[in-house]
Amino acid sequence: QVQLVESGGGLVQAGGSLRLSCAASGRTFVRYAMAWFRQAPGKEREFVAAIVWRDGSTYYADSVKGRFSVSRDNAKTTVYLQMTGLKPEDTAGYYCATTARYSTSLYRTETYDYWGQGTQVTVSS
Repeated sequence: QVQLVESGGGLVQAGGSLRLSCAASGRTFVRYAMAWFRQAPGKEREFVAAIVWRDGSTYYADSVKGRFSVSRDNAKTTVYLQMTGLKPEDTAGYYCATTARYSTSLYRTETYDYWGQGTQVTVSS
């Protein structure tokens, strides 16, 4: 079992920044990748960013490239999402997810076997 706990969400004005954290515990030594997804009311959950634990390779949705940055802290088994240049359309619940299996489809929700409870990000205009 793996437990994921997100933190760092909040209310910010457009153009502002936030840093989300996702702390993993449990069987974390077998993780292949960790990712961030988001879900706005009435919309499907969508991929934001992912990081491969072993080599640090990162992947981003086109909508956040150049504004968001995903990173990891191996010692703390924590993944971060640094968000800058926030826009009202970034408003959503942000969820951390992880998988132990190798995958070339890190953008798909089906790839992940553990999820956190989410943290809300609200960007005002």
